[in-house]
Amino acid sequence: MAAVGLRRLSRALAVALSRTAAARAGQPSPESGAAKSGAGQPSPESGAGQPRAGQPSPAERLTVRRQAEGVRNIILNNPRKRNALSLAMLQSLREDLLHDVKSQDLRVIIISAEGPVFCSGHDLKELSSEDGVKYHSQVFEICAEVMTLIQKLPVPVIAKVNGLATAAGCQLVASCDIAVASEKSQFATPGVNIGLFCSTPAVALGRSLPRKVALEMLFTGEPLSAQEALMHGLVSKVVPEDKLEEETMKISNKICESSKSILALGKATFYRQMAQDLDTAYKMTTQVMADNLTLRDGQEGIEAFIQKRKPVWSHSQDKKK
Repeated sequence: MAAVGLRRLSRALAVALSRTAAARAGQPSPESGAAKSGAGQPSPESGAGQPRAGQPSPAERLTVRRQAEGVRNIILNNPRKRNALSLAMLQSLREDLLHDVKSQDLRVIIISAEGPVFCSGHDLKELSSEDGVKYHSQVFEICAEVMTLIQKLPVPVIAKVNGLATAAGCQLVASCDIAVASEKSQFATPGVNIGLFCSTPAVALGRSLPRKVALEMLFTGEPLSAQEALMHGLVSKVVPEDKLEEETMKISNKICESSKSILALGKATFYRQMAQDLDTAYKMTTQVMADNLTLRDGQEGIEAFIQKRKPVWSHSQDKKK
């Protein structure tokens, strides 16, 4: 059962990787329907084509990816546009999430942002009648793909929020496995105020917040403070702004101490059981735990505990011989 769960995760990642490769090559992906409305056009992050007005030049990139000691930092890098999730930004974020994702050197991903706004949601200039329904559908489809991809990745994904997160930006925070926010951060879904109800952000919000809290946000557009977001479960921790980096790295470093393969199995199992009824969830997870013990790292952890030593992880999906 554990192997089955990891194989399902690998298949999902393979599909996502193929889509990214197709987009990078300028070819439509058969799964994503990218042939619609110019999905195969070069994007700013690829270094080809012309960026839309207000976006960084191709050399600047819409996202910045840095990695050291198992921790990948992905930084939304378009503060002039309030880090809006334009189609190009979403493509760049997807590429950075999937880059060498199966490597044992990658243990955790942090998503943060440049500027005073974490993310303002979709770029409304892309949602005008000028671009048409097909283009609009493409924007929403890739946004949904990125949000679901975060939960399919084999490593934990942490949102490091220092500022305002609205609409699809709030959706991004809700979609991450963990979220650490500064005290000044705020969260809102104000689409109703401009005639575009935040229906896709509602998917993530409705799975992170109590129903009445989520609906008040969606119906009024009024923001939650960082402390309110913490109280209702949208974020994991709230810290002073000058402690945000330290606290996020503290969590990341703790994650890096564990086996990547065991974390991948645990994350996939967690999200799988959330969609099941109680009896089915217990039946499935009971089998997963038994199978977990057959893995090399499962036995290594038990043996290390008994022998009072630190475990030496293989980070592999191999079974104990």
